Amino acid sequence: MTDPRDRRITALAAAAKAKSESKTREAEQAIRRLVKRGEPISFQAVQREAGVSHAFLYNHPELRQRIEHLRNRRRPTVTADTPADSDSTLVITLTQQIAELKKQHHQQIQALRNALERAHGENLELRRELARRGINQPAINVVSIATTT
Repeated sequence: MTDPRDRRITALAAAAKAKSESKTREAEQAIRRLVKRGEPISFQAVQREAGVSHAFLYNHPELRQRIEHLRNRRRPTVTADTPADSDSTLVITLTQQIAELKKQHHQQIQALRNALERAHGENLELRRELARRGINQPAINVVSIATTT
């Protein structure tokens, strides 16, 4: 092997190791954030939060073991002395559903705001293009289509 080639290989190996260590730290921080927020721990949740792949999490034994442990720990277990339909279980379940629905609602609102922003931008671009071409813009008509016959 040549000396420059050895240096390139060493540099690539060092860069790969640094990237792996960085992603491991990001995954660990993601796990901490999920636990702090009280969200369920799963490979998908950690992958989404940390921005790493499922394969990365499965291929790192420490991370995999920690995620599996937290995932199993967080599952509520029903014992013989606690009825499955107790009031506290119902309250917990409904609270979790409400939290999830609020999260989905917030995401949907944000998606709609983004779509509206893009539409306004496109509208502005089209108006500018019409003005550039010298085409007269019609007056804005506020009448609803449903009321016209």
